[in-house]
Order: sequence, then structure tokens, then C-alpha cells
Amino acid sequence: MSAPAPTPDYAIPAPPRRPTVAARTGASPYDPAETPLARTRRARRMARELALIHPDAHCELDFTNAFELLVATVLSAQTTDKMVNKVTPTLFARYPDAVALAGAEREELETILKPTGFFRAKANSVLGLSQALVERFDGEVPGRMADLVTLPGVGRKTANVVLGNAFGVPGLTVDTHFGRLVRRFGWTEEEDPVKVEAEIAELIPKKEWTDFSHRVIFHGRRVCHAKKAACGGCGLAKWCPSFGIGPVDPEEAMKLVKTPAASDTE
Repeated sequence: MSAPAPTPDYAIPAPPRRPTVAARTGASPYDPAETPLARTRRARRMARELALIHPDAHCELDFTNAFELLVATVLSAQTTDKMVNKVTPTLFARYPDAVALAGAEREELETILKPTGFFRAKANSVLGLSQALVERFDGEVPGRMADLVTLPGVGRKTANVVLGNAFGVPGLTVDTHFGRLVRRFGWTEEEDPVKVEAEIAELIPKKEWTDFSHRVIFHGRRVCHAKKAACGGCGLAKWCPSFGIGPVDPEEAMKLVKTPAASDTE
């Protein structure tokens, strides 16, 4: 009989607590009566706890330079980082820079990208952004938001990933995990990623934006899942207005917590 899998270090039995009103009734966890100061203090307390829960949080896309990160982030739409990391070694061995990728033969490029899904649209995007880099930026990835968002297939989310991880410029990466969690935390009611970014920027110190984004995304992939949150195994339980949307029993909740190797599936 095999031994049970070890529980990840970031799985923390939650203290006994009744499910919140939002969890019991389906109401919004955002409390308009909470003052901006109280919300900021609660957000920063939760952010400090996230830093303890996920000290290893990082960008889970493999890259060696800004160009590779830019392309990999564009390819990560509608698929997992794990899948992108399987494809990019072949892609960058064949097309190591913007000049090479700008001149790629479409059929060959689409064959390489096919496992990531939506490969024709993604081929359009990476060809277009590579051509734009060559034509307008001498083949180099610009280090400014205003320039990055002019590239085909590049929005603020992708730009913030590149700025934060390749250039050291703080940015909030509002992907599906990030948006889901900050709404569950009751920090915002906004659905639009640009508005979410603006509201969270008011709560979290700018110097922490990049690392904070990684921690939230780690938590979303490993603990606070879209379909069934592991509430009883969450270290944020005591401050979370959505506590109870998933199992509150620690033993049951711990079974939902994913290991890093298995977490990149949503």
C-alpha cells in the first residue's frame, strides 16, 4: 500500500469558522460599507499572508530573455503554462529572435504552435508582433507599456508580465485567476481587467505588484480553484468574505489542494 501524498506546505488548515453570508447566499463578497482604509488594511494583511504561503511564487513560463517571455505569454492564452513550456523550446530553437520569427513560414509555425490551441490566431499574433518589433523597435522588445500594447496580440496583461519579469518594472497581471481571487476577496466588484488593475493598484504598494501577482496566481491555481475552492485548507480564511464557497472541513479541503506539479491545469 503506497503512502499518502504529502500535503503541500501552503495547505494550511483553516480555523473553525462559519461560512460567510456571501458563501451562504451567493451575494457579492464586496462590502460597499467597508471603508477604503479598512479594505486597504485587510488587503495588505492578506497580501502579507500570501507572501508567507507562497514564498516560491514566480512566473511559470520558461524564458531566457524579454522576447521569449513576450511570445510565451501571448501563446499562453486559452492554454496552460505547462503546455506553452513544452512548445517553446522547439519554437525558439527554430526562431531565436524577432528577425527569425518575423520571417517564419506560416505552415511550419502553425505546426509548432498547434498543441497550444487557436494556433492560427496565435501564429498571426506572433508573426505580427515580431514584424512590428523588427520594423519599429530594431528587433528589440520595448520596455514601456505604451509601446508594448501597440504590438499585435499584446494587451496590458501581457505587457505587465513582460515589464515585471523581464524589465523589473512593477505591474499587476490581471489574468483569470487574479480577477477571480480579488473579487472573491471582496477587494473589487469590477469584471473589466483594466478597471480591476486600477482598483487593486490602490490597495497594494507598487513595489510589490509583480510578486503579489505571482502569489495570487499561485493561490488561484493551487488552492482557490474556480470550481471548488479549498476553503478549509486556505491560509487566508480568516479575512476572506467568500469563505465557505468550497469545503470548510480541513481534511476534505486538503484533498483539493494541488501540488506545484499538478497545479497548472486550469
